[in-house]
Amino acid sequence: MNLNLQSKKQNTYDAIVVGSGISGGWAAKELTEKGLRVLMLERGPDVKHIEGYDTAMKAPWEFPHRERITNEIKEQYPVQARKYALTEATTGLMTRDVLYPYIEEKPFQWTRAFVVGGRSLVWGRQSYRWSDLDFEANLKDGHGVDWPIRYRDISPWYSYVERFVGVSGSKEGLPQLPDGEFQPPMDLTCVERQVQAGIDQRWKGKRRLMIGRAANLTAPTPEQLKLGRASCQFRNMCSRGCPYGGYFSTQSATLPAAMATGNLTLKPDSLVHEIIYDEEKQRASGVKVIDQKTREEHTFYAKIIFLNASTLATNFLLLNSVSSRFPEGLGNDSGALGRCIMDHHQQAGARGTFEGFEGKYYFGRRANGIYIPQYRNFLEKGNGYVRGFGYQGGGSRSSWQRGYAQKGFGAAFKEMLTRPGDWAMSLNGYGECLPYEDNRVYLDRSKTDPWGLPMLVTDAEYKENEKAMRKEMIADAVEMLEASGARNISTVDDIKYMGFCTHEMGGVRMGRDPKTSMLNGHNQLHAVPNVFVTDGACMTSSSCSNPSLTYMALTARAADHAVKALKKNEL
Repeated sequence: MNLNLQSKKQNTYDAIVVGSGISGGWAAKELTEKGLRVLMLERGPDVKHIEGYDTAMKAPWEFPHRERITNEIKEQYPVQARKYALTEATTGLMTRDVLYPYIEEKPFQWTRAFVVGGRSLVWGRQSYRWSDLDFEANLKDGHGVDWPIRYRDISPWYSYVERFVGVSGSKEGLPQLPDGEFQPPMDLTCVERQVQAGIDQRWKGKRRLMIGRAANLTAPTPEQLKLGRASCQFRNMCSRGCPYGGYFSTQSATLPAAMATGNLTLKPDSLVHEIIYDEEKQRASGVKVIDQKTREEHTFYAKIIFLNASTLATNFLLLNSVSSRFPEGLGNDSGALGRCIMDHHQQAGARGTFEGFEGKYYFGRRANGIYIPQYRNFLEKGNGYVRGFGYQGGGSRSSWQRGYAQKGFGAAFKEMLTRPGDWAMSLNGYGECLPYEDNRVYLDRSKTDPWGLPMLVTDAEYKENEKAMRKEMIADAVEMLEASGARNISTVDDIKYMGFCTHEMGGVRMGRDPKTSMLNGHNQLHAVPNVFVTDGACMTSSSCSNPSLTYMALTARAADHAVKALKKNEL
């Protein structure tokens, strides 16, 4: 008995953070800096900053297959292989799907990086504030439930995280896309400036092309330099890990900040599969963990638990945490758990070529693109759908790789490929997905994975509103390119399936009413207030703008509330 008590004491912390990605890193940083002893649990192996980025400095010809994936890789990574993110250079950071299978009742591209740092090592870094156009959308058009917060509640937290993260961008004064705390913006190319001018002239400010707002440093602050971070080197090899710390990741920023407090314990290879609920105290008391090296099971205890495992993994964890009080999943009094799964839809837009810039080129490989914020159903009416879309993309010159798709051989052909090709501009729409109750994930307990856990089932798809929106995403892209002088315009419409955009959200939504939502305005489970969810699972709607900055701001805000509540003995 004494040994058991001693073991429990050794495994007890003030707070547990499940997951080490973008939001998990923030939770660890904020809670440790506020004086709490924190345990961060990550199911995958450790990846050390700099030394753990095995391929970061390799040239393409140093890879046996020139970065292309082999049939053997596809067998181990059947889901990840569907996406551009998996290359011969990134297999060490992406998840071997055969170890963590799930059931696709409807196709779902679950992009996973089960390593310390998670998808913060491979994310696209686009960082946009949401506005009340987003936070009020559900209430105004009747889809989903109302957000329990508004922009004014999260605005100071956006500023707080932007200053630490380092977001480069331009101030535009747009109400639907609020300005933030920016480092100097990256430059537009000559063709992007032409398209920007064409849009300005035709739409007089209703549509705006700007440089993307990216979590890549352009003028590091003293705080960022102290952490060992440096300016972006414009290599555009971010998905391999950045040894310069030029972009924001857990490894480059939040983890060293948390470690510097002396209050953080990091345990990799720790697969959290259940949250323990204390029915007498009506609180969560800890988590159950499988050690992925030894397969032994451990239990850890804490007064506060932050779930940041990523959207679908957090849904799984709550669904798998059952008790006599919560037979349908922890905190699931509303029946909302696992429902309203969302993802942006893309691959709808246009591309055109430009003449007159044959003597122009650019320096470096900019790790960024352009952005056109939402204007439909805000400044211009949408045709037959609610919500809206924005565009990402960019303008550049084709390289020698264009030879893959051209006919030819011999000296003249090779000589031609030594010179840059045509200038071209692409506009790829990113559309909002509505929160549909029947877009869901659930557990199939009749099937188990290699760890003996029930299988997660994905049952979500895009519906008529998204499909109607895409028609205008394509038509508007063509219209803007034509207005800017583009030629040889071609279109694309390839809706793919949910998860392909890697912006999956929902399932543990915030809301005002415990009867229809899982979380309150501070990201606490209504029924279990010492459990906080601040990753993508908490989202109540999807906007059309990238969500990661919002996860970070919500996490910092929730951590502040959690510590204050703990000090008041409210948790």
